[in-house]
Parts: sequence; structure tokens; C-alpha cells
Amino acid sequence: MKEKASLLPRIHNPQDIKNLSFGELELLAEEIRAEIVSTVSKTGGHLASNLGVVELSIALHRVFSSPEDKIVWDVGHQCYAHKLLTGRYEAFSGLRKRGGISGFPKRAESVHDVFDTGHASTSISAALGLLAAERLRGGRGNAVAVIGDGALTGGLAYEALSHAGQLGLPLVVVLNDNKMSISPNVGGLSKYLSRLSMKAKYQLFRRTFDSTVKKIPYIGGTLFDWVVRLKRAVKAVFYTDNFFVDLGFEYAGPIDGHNIQYLTDVFEDVRKLGRPVVIHVITRKGKGYHRAEQDPGLWHGVGAFSPSEGLPDVPSPQSEAKDGENRPLFTEAFSKALLNLGKNDERLVTVTAAMEKGTGLSAFREAFPGRFFDVGIAEAHGVCFAAGLAVQGMRPVTAFYSSFIQRAVDQVIHDVCLQNLPVIFALDRSGFVPEDGETHQGLYDIALFRAAPGMSILAPAGEKELASMLAWALRQEGPVMIRYPKCRCPPEIPAFSEELKPGRGVFVRRARGAGVLIAFTGGLYREVIDAAERLEREGIETDLYNLRFIKPLDEDYLAFLFDSHEVTLIAEEGIREGGFGEYAAALARDRNCRGKIKFLAVEEVLDTLGTRQELLAANGLDGPSLAKTVSAAV
Repeated sequence: MKEKASLLPRIHNPQDIKNLSFGELELLAEEIRAEIVSTVSKTGGHLASNLGVVELSIALHRVFSSPEDKIVWDVGHQCYAHKLLTGRYEAFSGLRKRGGISGFPKRAESVHDVFDTGHASTSISAALGLLAAERLRGGRGNAVAVIGDGALTGGLAYEALSHAGQLGLPLVVVLNDNKMSISPNVGGLSKYLSRLSMKAKYQLFRRTFDSTVKKIPYIGGTLFDWVVRLKRAVKAVFYTDNFFVDLGFEYAGPIDGHNIQYLTDVFEDVRKLGRPVVIHVITRKGKGYHRAEQDPGLWHGVGAFSPSEGLPDVPSPQSEAKDGENRPLFTEAFSKALLNLGKNDERLVTVTAAMEKGTGLSAFREAFPGRFFDVGIAEAHGVCFAAGLAVQGMRPVTAFYSSFIQRAVDQVIHDVCLQNLPVIFALDRSGFVPEDGETHQGLYDIALFRAAPGMSILAPAGEKELASMLAWALRQEGPVMIRYPKCRCPPEIPAFSEELKPGRGVFVRRARGAGVLIAFTGGLYREVIDAAERLEREGIETDLYNLRFIKPLDEDYLAFLFDSHEVTLIAEEGIREGGFGEYAAALARDRNCRGKIKFLAVEEVLDTLGTRQELLAANGLDGPSLAKTVSAAV
């Protein structure tokens, strides 16, 4: 679709759209949508959310002057139009590919990406900090936070709104609402009143009127209080929501988020206002691509597809392994095991944070709707809520992405672990996550939670092992965390079905007289099998030990394994510092183990854009890299 575009190739920075007519801007919006659909159909990415904010992105860059004016995109998965408007048209074909551009705002990529975002509810805090610093430095630039109605469920957003109202800085919060339906009459009147309240003349009149009323002898204070109550009563009737007004914001909306000219007029008024303001815009996810409009949830994050047919035309990156193309995803294996357990244990309840489909909980919700809880984008609340469920005798399974559990570290430690409550944490997307960049990598959970008191941490290598771990977790009286990767389960082997022994792993391969041991976290099963086969061709026999338990550990048995092999390599799909490998190496030193200990994990500087296999290779955890490390040590 690049060859058909006439305006988009000429947009090298946001200044290039300021002199275009509104008719040309409408054409530009069409070209941007075509480019997004064309590119995402090849690279995969976030489709519906990006198609919904095209006009909004154009209007923002039409009025505000990036990078002097700072635009912060909450979550960041809706920044594709922004990237196309800020000089990245030629690079856009490399979206989310190794060596290409990120699917999220990235400061290292462009001066127009002023804050790296990937998790929800952060934009208002970040934009307020940017604005406060701008004023401290004597600058006059603006700051805009674009936040969706879903991200507004996060507590951090409300903390930031409260602080912004207190500071009174001219922060612009654009509330992108793509769910609410507004009745025409109330909506029209609300828009009129909102636009009126944005006018500088109205603001001057209001300040003059308030000052005059207060100066009236004897009754000024009482009269002013009555006027304030009257204004609030009127707003309660005519405004869709006056919550923002009570926090100290002006409120404009609801506004058609696909009307570039009207959006431009509102933003022009707001830019001159000099007060904190919330602009409530109504948009439609997936706009311009009918399949995404009809099912924006399905088309939120997609792999490659056919724009005309809407069906995937290439294998998902989750199914890269040739020996397991027909195997279930770990997410699907979790879903199946959880459903089976739920049939026999009425105590089992599930909690997720706006990730029902992503974490595989849809089947459980359909079977047991009263035992399923979606708390919205509020992971901290979700964990504390689960703790409350556990106190009352339930067995809550909280299903989060590994990268999102970081948002609830305090609750995991303070509310669950210190009370030793039987909450099960199912961490999907642990380890490397393809295409989404550093904010979505599940590499920190081991280092974060190994120190959490009473926490058990397990890592399955296969489908049956995952089911066994879930069943084991339900029998425990304390917290359990099960981490598994974004990939397909490998073909089953007998070792995956062996009974769980707390603190012990299981051998998935034994070689007669082997002097080398590779101990690994479950998600690396395919990689260590590949490494062992390569080493065998070099004449190096290797035992492979699936750790299963990352915590607690049978330290005596682990030390015995170290002593039984000349070289032990520990392969861990997690961050190196504070991880399992560091702990195991320290144990070997303390026990004076005679075997040489090496460990491979992910270094602090992440290399995180590409497919799962590319990420494993780039970080030294693919089969060839593991074999090379062992060969050098031997």
C-alpha cells in the first residue's frame, strides 16, 4: 500500500501536517490506516487499538509541537500512527522485527517518543513529571497523556490525577474511550458546555466573577459557597462525569474522536487554557478494517494475516519448533488442567487482570462464571483480592503475564507471603516474549520472588508436568508460583509424568558415564536437547536435568549432582543477577563441590526484539550456544 500513498511518504516530521487542509488530513488518515493494516498483516502487532486512534494522533500533532510538547501514550500499543507521523514511514515495514522499530514508544528510537511505555496506567504520572520538570527549567512546553478507558482502571492513574489536580499545572489528559455509548441529546449538550468551559474568555469571566462574589461584604463567603454548589449540581446533570472536575480538572467531552477538525478546535482551546484538563474522546477500535471493528478483542494483538481473508497465513511465532507444531501452547495446557481441577475442587477460583483470553481462562469462566474474577488492569488489587479469597478458604489461581506481576510485588510479599496464604500464581509469558520488546519480557520473576518468604517456584517443561504442578499447588498451604513460556509444549516423554518430589527435579536424559550435566529451567527443554545432541557428535556425553523446582530446593541432592559431574552448566531463562544460577553457584562454593560450575542467564542489558528463537540465540541460550559453552568448559 505504500505505492498508493500520496501524502504519507511526504510526512517526515509532525510539522509537515500543520499546513495541510482538513480534506488532506482525512486522506492522510486513510493512508495511515492502509499502511497499518498492510504492515501488521505481515509483521503481526496491535491492530484494533492503532486503527482507533488515527484521527486523534493527527489532531494531536496538528496542534501540539512535538518534541517540545510531550505526548505520552499509555501502554503504548496504539502508537503506530504517531510513529508514521514522526518520520518513521520508511522504517515502518520493520515493525517488531529484529533490527527494526519497536511496537511501543522507545526513547532510543526517536526524540518524539518521550517516555518508554509498555504497561498500563503510567502515562498521567509520567506526563505530569515531564511537565513539572519543564516548568522548573523555565520552559513553556505542554504535556499530553493519552490514556484509554481500560488503563484508567489502574490505581496509579488515580494517584496521578489527584496529584495533578493538586499541582494545578496545565496537564492535558486525553481519555480515549472506545466502549462508552453516549445518547445524542445529552452528548450534544455536554459537548457544547465543555467547549464553552474551555474558552479563555469564559475562564477570565469565571475568575472575575468568583473574585467579585467573595468581596461582597458579609455574605460574600456564603454566596460563593452556594454558587460553587450550584455549579456542581449543574455539572452533575449535564456532564457525563464530573469526577475529574472534583479533582481540579476542567472537563471537555464526550467528543467524536474521529472528527479531525473538531478535535483540532478543542485542542487549540485547551492549549491556551493554562489549567489541567481532561478531554474525553469517543473512538472505535479497529475503525476502517471491518473485521477488527466487529471483533476488536480478537484483533487486538494478532500474528500475520491475510487482509482480504482475515485468516492467519503463516505459522504463529509460538509454533516455531518443528517437532511440536501440533502440540498445545503452554497457555492451552494450563487452561485444560485448570478446568479439570475446577470440576473436582469448588474452592478453586481464578483471578486475572484484563487478560482472560491471553491467560487461557475463558474456558474456566464459561464453566464456572461465579468463580472467575477479572479485576481490570489492576494487578496489585488482584493479588490483594486473591489474598482475601484465600483467607476465607478459597484456592485462588491468579493468572498474569510474568511481566505484569512486577506491578504487584508489594502485594505478593506483604499480603500473600508474609501471611503464608495459599495463592497460586500462574505466570504466563515467563522468559523470552517475541516481538514486543523489553517491557514485555518475563525475565525478572525468579530474581524478584526467590526471596519472597514461603514462596514455592516451579517451572514445567511439558504439558503433563504443568498439570501435575497445578494439582500439587492446590494441595499446599502456602503460596506457589508456576512459570511457563510463550511457546508450544514439546512432545511428551516419560520423565514429564514422573511424580513431583518437592525440591527435586527429574532427568530427561541420562548418558552412561557422562561427565557433563546441564540443569535447566523447564522452558529451555528443546534447547538443551539440541545442545546434548551437538555435544554427543563431539564425543561429549551429557546428562540433562529438568530442575522443576526453583524454590524450595533439596540442596543436598543438588550438591551431590555437582559432585557427580566434572562440569555442570545451569541454563536459566531469566535475568542473571539474583537468579537461580547465582544461588546454585554459591551453594557449590559453600559445599566445596569438586565439579566445575558454569551458568548462563540473561544479562542486564537486554536484547529483546525478534522471535523467541532469535532472542534465545542473541542471549546465548539456544542449543548451539549452550553446546559451545559446555565444550569450552570441558
